Amino acid sequence: MNSVTLTKLLNIKYPIIQAPMFLVSNTKMVIEGMKSGIAGCIPALNYRTHEDLRVAIKELKVAKVNGGSFGFNLIVNKSNIKYKGQLEILCEEGVDFIITSLGSPEETIKQAHKKNIKVFCDVTDLNFAKKVEELGADAIIAVNNEAGGHRGNSSPKELIEELVKNCNIPIISAGGVGCKEDIDKMMSYGAAGVSVGSPFIASVEAGVTNEYKQACVQYGAKDIVMTERISGTPCTVINTPYVKKIGTKQSWLERVLNKNKRLKKWVKMVRFSIGMKATENAATKATYKTVWVAGPSIEHTKEILPVKEIVTKLIN
Repeated sequence: MNSVTLTKLLNIKYPIIQAPMFLVSNTKMVIEGMKSGIAGCIPALNYRTHEDLRVAIKELKVAKVNGGSFGFNLIVNKSNIKYKGQLEILCEEGVDFIITSLGSPEETIKQAHKKNIKVFCDVTDLNFAKKVEELGADAIIAVNNEAGGHRGNSSPKELIEELVKNCNIPIISAGGVGCKEDIDKMMSYGAAGVSVGSPFIASVEAGVTNEYKQACVQYGAKDIVMTERISGTPCTVINTPYVKKIGTKQSWLERVLNKNKRLKKWVKMVRFSIGMKATENAATKATYKTVWVAGPSIEHTKEILPVKEIVTKLIN
């Protein structure tokens, strides 16, 4: 067990990371988060080019003069062909932390630590937690079964307590936080801090459509379902009429192709690409094909608010 809190780890006022969300997170959100005393993180894949990513880092560094902490999320498996270039830019420009997902963080940890950049790793179980700890991770992001998007299988209590008992680096809980009571609960299980995503979708600064934001206000925890239809990997989405219409299970053809060892990798890549495009269209255009990713913590989202007011609600 490690008693270092997220506030000490990132030199922030409150133990909260504004979680990286594909297509949702942007520099405006992170800057407002930093001003409010929390850390912010953006998926590197939200930027189409390496130059766009570099510009975003520079913008955040200028804003950080007033304090705060910011980082980027890296998909570290082979499906992300931009990974090595993105890692190089993050290390060159300098960020406070990197969150790794979906793959081995070994190379990221090695390169980031040369530049004094902290690395936190997404895990869903003890097996992966021990592996990333051995590789030198600075903290573990424990993704539980209440997270939005790609989630884990264990309850927050079960996962946090197991990792705290068996690991010697800080555990940051991801999933199931929509109000201060939820934060207090995660901290009582031994978490060093929390990563909060879905409540920030309905922020004024989020770069998604008003329809998406309004859906987070209109729907609640009971409306969140798991679908295999986006990336091939189970993912939580809002159960809109469109999602009900297309169903949440893979088609018979997708199931057959996914069982073929030689084709499985390529099928996953194609499925991921198609799914991400559909998600992008839903997030950034007014469309009847609404596939909106969110977690059950939208239960506490009652109106579209500026980031600073969402932070105030989380800490009061």
